[in-house]
Amino acid sequence: MSLTPRAVVVHRATELTELVARHGTRQQAGFFLAGRGRSLDELADRHDAQQAALAAVSAAVPLDWRRATVERADLDRFVFGPEDVVVAVGQDGLVANVAKYLSGQPVLGLNPDPARNPGVLVRHPPPAAKDLLPRATSAAVEPRTMVRATVDDGQTLLALNEVYAGHASHQSARYKLTADDGTTERQSSSGLLVGTGTGSTGWCRSAHLERHSPLVLPAPADRALCWFVREAWPSPATGTTLTEGLLSGEETLTVTAESDLVVFGDGIEADQLRLGWGQRLTIGVAAEVLNLL
Repeated sequence: MSLTPRAVVVHRATELTELVARHGTRQQAGFFLAGRGRSLDELADRHDAQQAALAAVSAAVPLDWRRATVERADLDRFVFGPEDVVVAVGQDGLVANVAKYLSGQPVLGLNPDPARNPGVLVRHPPPAAKDLLPRATSAAVEPRTMVRATVDDGQTLLALNEVYAGHASHQSARYKLTADDGTTERQSSSGLLVGTGTGSTGWCRSAHLERHSPLVLPAPADRALCWFVREAWPSPATGTTLTEGLLSGEETLTVTAESDLVVFGDGIEADQLRLGWGQRLTIGVAAEVLNLL
């Protein structure tokens, strides 16, 4: 017998909540901002909008469903079940944050602040939860391709937008890059970006525009990735010819570390893989997808 669905509401602490936690009381937080010519009102408005969105979701959950709530900071300690319907209330990045912890569960993104959030992934207004949530287990979903990075010692990382491989600080990363066709080059650079079609609207798009790249970036549902080397440095030992490309299907990029490297996904540096000299990192299209409502 299958379990009844569980609505898992994912959100992050608001700026107001974090500021009050830092200063002890709302009055002290207001005093801190006032001394800098700022007002607590703008944070209070955004806080109230999120609270109203969370209340709308709570009212929309069918009575026979189970419920759970998790903050973004606790995602790595939360266990998602196959029967879950995930409701992300907040910015687009919140969907990317939760995506790597899922295994096919549908995700409904609600945007409580459309004046500030583009709504690429949180594309529904909070009142839409009333109609969408009860149908979420049978509604059509849009599969979004993800990217997987795997180290030769078994460490692995999944991301919705992009993975970054490079030095932990602003020093140059040194490594050997090998494309799927066997082409290889030693490089010293500011790191490597490998992104999905979803991520091609963000960091990878910046790299694409900055260098006036002729590459056609993949669409979010394409089983393909784009990749860019940031600021490759020419020297007698390092080159600058293997600096961008596309990966499709089972194609991969291999990075062999020649300095200490870190790898993180979707901008979350706290959740990173580490490579030492000689270790290999393989990056390619993930078998998993994000199912976006």
